[in-house]
Amino acid sequence: MRYALLIYPKPGSHEALEPEEYRPVNAEYLALREDPRCLGGAHLKPAETATTVRHSLGDALITDGPFADTKEVLGGYYVLEAADLDEALEFVQRIPAIRLGGAVEVRPVVEIPTEDAF
Repeated sequence: MRYALLIYPKPGSHEALEPEEYRPVNAEYLALREDPRCLGGAHLKPAETATTVRHSLGDALITDGPFADTKEVLGGYYVLEAADLDEALEFVQRIPAIRLGGAVEVRPVVEIPTEDAF
């Protein structure tokens, strides 16, 4: 089963690190990408760089910034292939954001059958 691991770092936690502290933390994130179960992932630019699209009165309403003000802002993600939730949670505990005061939301990915499956 595939899981989306949505990383919500504690605001300012990574920025507060000195360069010599940040380098090994960044290396930990990159090392997680080397795990064969990790199918991909990315660090996202800050929420203020986002563009949000909504539907309003029959038209697209495009605004700068995130959908809502919140203390928890999505900072990155991994997509993980794991046998079960327990295996996914074992992987998640290695994500530095957790020990730096953030959180990781683990969500199963909906598997869409391909045309060949019918």
